[in-house]
Amino acid sequence: MPAIPRNGTCSGNEKTTSPDSARPQDTGYPVWAPRFWHGMRSGDWLRLLAQHRFRISPSRLPMAGAISFFSMLNSVLHRVQQIRHGRRIEQTAIEKPPVFIIGHWRSGTTFLHELLVRDPQFAYPTTYECFAPSHFLVSEWIIPKLIAWLMPKKRPMDNMGAGFDYPQEDEFALANLGCPTPYLHLAFPNDPPCYLELLDMVDVAEPVRERWERDVVYFVRALTLAQGRRLVLKSPPHTGRMGVLSRLFPGAKFIHIARHPEKLFISTRRLWWTLSHVQGLQVPQDKERDAYIFACFERMYRGFEQQRSEIEPGHLCDIRYEDLVRDPMAQVQAIYEQLDLGGFAEVRETMEACLRDRRGYQPNRHQDIEPEIRVELRRRWSDYYERYGYAAALARST
Repeated sequence: MPAIPRNGTCSGNEKTTSPDSARPQDTGYPVWAPRFWHGMRSGDWLRLLAQHRFRISPSRLPMAGAISFFSMLNSVLHRVQQIRHGRRIEQTAIEKPPVFIIGHWRSGTTFLHELLVRDPQFAYPTTYECFAPSHFLVSEWIIPKLIAWLMPKKRPMDNMGAGFDYPQEDEFALANLGCPTPYLHLAFPNDPPCYLELLDMVDVAEPVRERWERDVVYFVRALTLAQGRRLVLKSPPHTGRMGVLSRLFPGAKFIHIARHPEKLFISTRRLWWTLSHVQGLQVPQDKERDAYIFACFERMYRGFEQQRSEIEPGHLCDIRYEDLVRDPMAQVQAIYEQLDLGGFAEVRETMEACLRDRRGYQPNRHQDIEPEIRVELRRRWSDYYERYGYAAALARST
């Protein structure tokens, strides 16, 4: 779904490209555009390279060189921010705990995020704040203006609108803080996946857990200091972290979105293909892509279902992507009522205006899923089919 810039409008249509037939250059992402890793500090950047033994593909060396240069600038600006705002960040209280939008990748979390942040009671992290989480408090007034021309107008995986002012996924901020996150796998896509335990928070080493919790709290406090409103955060990896997040932010509320498993799988396949080609410091071989999708889903939803009982009544609601697309306002109103988010009537017109801006938007059209993948989905994700109402469709198609 298209995203909106802060104080902006919804954005345009998609074109389609099959990840199975396209070349890396077909992603449409400019070679000069910033990558996730351009926001890392030098120590965290060098640590990432060392963990992967500097196995950088020759064609990606210029990218690595540019990131190395900017990492030094990030370190200097972080020091400036700590001097000016470090104590204020540490002392910032989260009086209104965040609302977390969760669900598997490509389940519609961006669409719902875009609608909710139309409500002026809410704030959200921008792409720049996630790009420069260690220093945005001292640099946001100038750097986005200087380098905005480097940013593509569309996201590479779906041609949705992109820009420094757009709402963004806070998991990218964690990566740029040097925090352990499964997203670091995108930097070295040919190496084994990393930190998958952070998708269900099971068997996480204590130093990793402590670092992860520290960085999450730091970023939320910095955003709260900057914006002073209740945050709406969306990040698919948070789906299996509800228990930890509700402990870190007492009173936090969660909106979970489900989508038909076959649509999830095929769209996520495109997502990982695109991001690994755009963000990777290695030329991706894509050998274990499908296995990775299965593994992430199963960890994420094992954690989610196990942690449901830890969430207070009235602090978690479930919706389906198909229902959200069919009648967005009815679904959003139900969310406001179930989670007691305040008056929906006052913001309905603003949200409807956003929907009018998106008229004509067409989602990606994907190739049909392979029969063997369909069989495997129905075997391995059968609980998801059943719990979220997709079992009836499954029965009709067999």
